[in-house]
Amino acid sequence: MTDRHPPRRVRIVLADRRPASRRPVLRAAEVAEQTELGRELVRGLVRAQLVASIRVAALALALFVPLPLLFTLVPAFGAARVLGIPVAWWLLGVLAYPTLYLLARWHRRHAERIERDFTALLGRDEHR
Repeated sequence: MTDRHPPRRVRIVLADRRPASRRPVLRAAEVAEQTELGRELVRGLVRAQLVASIRVAALALALFVPLPLLFTLVPAFGAARVLGIPVAWWLLGVLAYPTLYLLARWHRRHAERIERDFTALLGRDEHR
């Protein structure tokens, strides 16, 4: 028995040159509808904000917690006076407020950057 027809040719494609017609992910809708992806996106936002807050709080604690220990352990430092005012008052009453203001400003700018990145991720790149 001989076959009159040659075997069928098989086409092998290594790479498809046509762009895949992928449906874009509507992240904003995912967040609004509170789907699993939306919850993960919001969880990531909250986690980033929490990390930024903890970082600022840790820095503030690292700056201010050692001061009472310093005044207690080194009495000469606590008794020192500048312009007739104790150094402790200068540090805690005068310099603390600008320091806290700068920390708060830095934190606000960081938080706004996190929120801008989040809105860009959602596809709602709003220019303010």
